Amino acid sequence: MKRVLVIRLSAIGDVVMTVPVISSLSKAYPDTEIIFVSQKFAAGFIKYIPGVKFFEVDLKGRHKGFFGIFRLYFDLKKLGKIDVIADLHDVIRTKILRLLFAFSSAKKIVIDKGRKEKHDLTKIDSKELRQLEATTSRYAKVFENAGFKFNLEFDYIFTKAPLSEAVLTITNQKDCKWVGIAPFAKHKGKIYPLEQMEKVVAILSGLPKMKVFLFGGGPYEKGVLDGWEKQHKNTISLAGKLSLEDELKVISNLDVLVSMDSANMHFASLVNTSVVSIWGATHPFAGFYGWNQNPKHALQINLPCRPCSIYGNKPCFRKDYACLNLITPQDVVNKINEVIIA
Repeated sequence: MKRVLVIRLSAIGDVVMTVPVISSLSKAYPDTEIIFVSQKFAAGFIKYIPGVKFFEVDLKGRHKGFFGIFRLYFDLKKLGKIDVIADLHDVIRTKILRLLFAFSSAKKIVIDKGRKEKHDLTKIDSKELRQLEATTSRYAKVFENAGFKFNLEFDYIFTKAPLSEAVLTITNQKDCKWVGIAPFAKHKGKIYPLEQMEKVVAILSGLPKMKVFLFGGGPYEKGVLDGWEKQHKNTISLAGKLSLEDELKVISNLDVLVSMDSANMHFASLVNTSVVSIWGATHPFAGFYGWNQNPKHALQINLPCRPCSIYGNKPCFRKDYACLNLITPQDVVNKINEVIIA
């Protein structure tokens, strides 16, 4: 039996995008032991992939910092003989890990992130605007280079999951259309203006047979979403109320989720829920579009400066974030209705 160590430590969306690939690999090679190495949050969805074991990395504790990398190495060594190390991250921490495993007999395969072509995609001048290889395809090539041949065949980890009594005390039974809104992302260049998104909530909450669920995390996001819940009828903030696994189950019951270019788009993709995605500084062409999501459901403004960033972390070249501000709340509502009616 071959043993494969798969490493992807962050970010959440990038870890979620490994699921279609790891699931397909596991189905094609059921006799191969796959050990997925990531942070605690990933356990909530990796558990749904048959035959995959999870190894938790504690980047805030035992495995924090430079010396934590050595502790991680020794912890991984305790797992026994490894035949393949698949580095799906290729950052300083994983580069050092690979170096520490240099004298191991394991075959070490590293992702090609396509940094040069992504740089060319985001140039202000002489931009090369074209579809780049999907991240899922880049992940799959790592395993192909290790000798595993398989097709990407993944539908979802679950869909329309039953909700527990504890969750139902918050959501109630579904008796109308459920629309989810996840208005946050890590960087400003990805976030639709919150005052505009609240207008979307206001329009939706006023429609008959419609319930709006708000998704977010952390004190600031919870404060914003709790405020929207109080302000608008038929609106429920789930921020800070559910585990990640329960949030996934709620998302699986939505008719549509509105998301930025963020982890929530990828969570919805795991549970067969359609996404209306809003794109600003980033672009689907960079290869981060949700698995099996309909490209027609992406909302974006075509500007010559877009995309200006892969991660949305660069200041706006125009200084006005026109890529986001030119999308109207009614545009968002119209796209939601288009998805629901379809």
